[in-house]
Amino acid sequence: MVSVKNYLELCQIAKDLGAEDAKIISTEQVVTAPWVTLKCRYGCDSYNATHCCPPRTPSYKETREILNSYHYGVLIMTNSLPRTTPLVVKIEREIFLRGFYKAFGLGAGPCKLCTECNLERCRHPLEARPSMEACGIDVYATARAAGFNLEVLRDKEEQETCFGLILIE
Repeated sequence: MVSVKNYLELCQIAKDLGAEDAKIISTEQVVTAPWVTLKCRYGCDSYNATHCCPPRTPSYKETREILNSYHYGVLIMTNSLPRTTPLVVKIEREIFLRGFYKAFGLGAGPCKLCTECNLERCRHPLEARPSMEACGIDVYATARAAGFNLEVLRDKEEQETCFGLILIE
């Protein structure tokens, strides 16, 4: 049986590996919605171009079913989009090695591991993870439900805030 102390240690691991902040959340707090992948379809040039982007990722309904097979997640915050998914993968691995065999991470933004994705077979299956938004997760609503103060950036000079989620039992 895993104790609350063990879960809180996971947040410290995430911070030690480079997350600016980390919180344990219930998967019931994760908000999924059908509109989320519209932002991918109409606004991102990676749509339909990688294994980690829609329509190759789970729909919001499939994501909800997946979330229902977990109890908690470690929601991490970073200040760098390019750092987020690689960090999620590192944290996922550390959590897995501590006995959370179902650990699975969701990053942020499109996969940039290859200049051109091999749509037949991923060249980096150990490092590639879909983003939260690619799976229909409303990142803003989820982060706010977890107590993070998240606002839309109005200027490119403002500090970006990115989130990743590592699902755990």
